[in-house]
Amino acid sequence: MLVTFPGRRILVAGAARGIGRAIAEAFAVRGAEVLAADLLVEEIEQFAGPAIEGGGSIRAAAVDVTDAASLGTLVSHATAGGGPIDVLVYVAGGVRGQTPQPIEAVSPDDWRAILEANLTGAFLSAQAVVPAMKRAGRGRIVIISSRAGLATSLTAIQSYTSAKHGQLGLVKQLAQELGPYGITVNSVAPGFMPTSPDYQRQWAGYGEDGQKALIERTAMRRLGRPDDIAHAVLFLASDFASWITGQVLPVTGGPVA
Repeated sequence: MLVTFPGRRILVAGAARGIGRAIAEAFAVRGAEVLAADLLVEEIEQFAGPAIEGGGSIRAAAVDVTDAASLGTLVSHATAGGGPIDVLVYVAGGVRGQTPQPIEAVSPDDWRAILEANLTGAFLSAQAVVPAMKRAGRGRIVIISSRAGLATSLTAIQSYTSAKHGQLGLVKQLAQELGPYGITVNSVAPGFMPTSPDYQRQWAGYGEDGQKALIERTAMRRLGRPDDIAHAVLFLASDFASWITGQVLPVTGGPVA
């Protein structure tokens, strides 16, 4: 199975680090024109440019995924004089620097911050790209959820678990709505991997014994890598997945528990 995207336009929202960067680079080396967007645009600029192989490219762009106007401007500029965004991959979110607290100590602002970045951002990003996808009669949307969308979260943060479950509901609803227009909507749910400062702190907090226990609970006996997630996204975004929609693909190294 040869998966390539020559000339396809890919928007990766949340592309500065870890999983998002791996996804952007994976599309670029397979011929895609990747618009890698994030608030941390300076970090994207460090790896943007023509792909070393594959004929694709990565272009950096600043975006606030919680701001419909920011997303609208991004998509308008990206599609000016050409076709639609062919693939949206929504990676932005995370725990926004928060740590677990008992429910009575969680402020409304902290609750909203995580929901906005993970769930509202996914909704607004899809809303921005869908009109042109409808006109083209095709499109792929892939939302990066989490193992926390399938069970309870290792973060123990209530709003994060809620947002990730909400993303899966959004995927199913949008798949039903957009299927008649040739647009598929799916999710990849990664297992834990320390790919950002927040998750690196979480990993360090487990200590040596806790880290060993987590790995031993994983069937593959290793932590995931960003490329593991990128490869799943490539499949769901490809023509090989044209009759798959409304689904969540766990990429966790083993059963979710």
